[in-house]
Amino acid sequence: MPAEPAASGPKPGLLEPLGGFFVTAATMFKKPNTELYPEVKTPTQPRYHGRHQLNRHPDGLEKCIGCELCAWACPADAIYVEGADNTEDARFSPGERYGRVYQINYLRCIGCGLCIEACPTRALTMTNEYEMADDNRADLILEKTDLLAPMLAGMAPPPHDMYPGADEGSYYRGEVPGAATEMAVSEGGKR
Repeated sequence: MPAEPAASGPKPGLLEPLGGFFVTAATMFKKPNTELYPEVKTPTQPRYHGRHQLNRHPDGLEKCIGCELCAWACPADAIYVEGADNTEDARFSPGERYGRVYQINYLRCIGCGLCIEACPTRALTMTNEYEMADDNRADLILEKTDLLAPMLAGMAPPPHDMYPGADEGSYYRGEVPGAATEMAVSEGGKR
């Protein structure tokens, strides 16, 4: 004797389709959530991935050593780096090399932050700045001069020699002599 098919469960009643209408009717009378963006700017979260920034050491030397790891890590191929060798007459970073050419194409950047993870010297970080729209495509390819952090008090623009008494390792460990006092002065005494 063939087995009888199992019951598929209760059949929908008459009131169940009204549930969808209830949700629609309830949202029709809610106050709309309107952003007043250009006039009122909502602050971003502290870890928001915005515009990139190339950082400096406390004496003004660049942290970027031109290793190109950020360009290799970028899944969108938005970063272009050309490294060059430091010389005794022209020292831009404490290492053997520095980033001579540094470009980020914001037409391609997806804001994933993988370049930040790949940077061995913490030279590249992301700021909270999110207003990067432009009417010209060429202006969305930022050069090294656009990306470098501003000069703070006590910093000297590169090229210049390393801080007296410092070596390459002391820069990377954050032990540049006099850096703590210079940073306190540049930040207005805040730590």
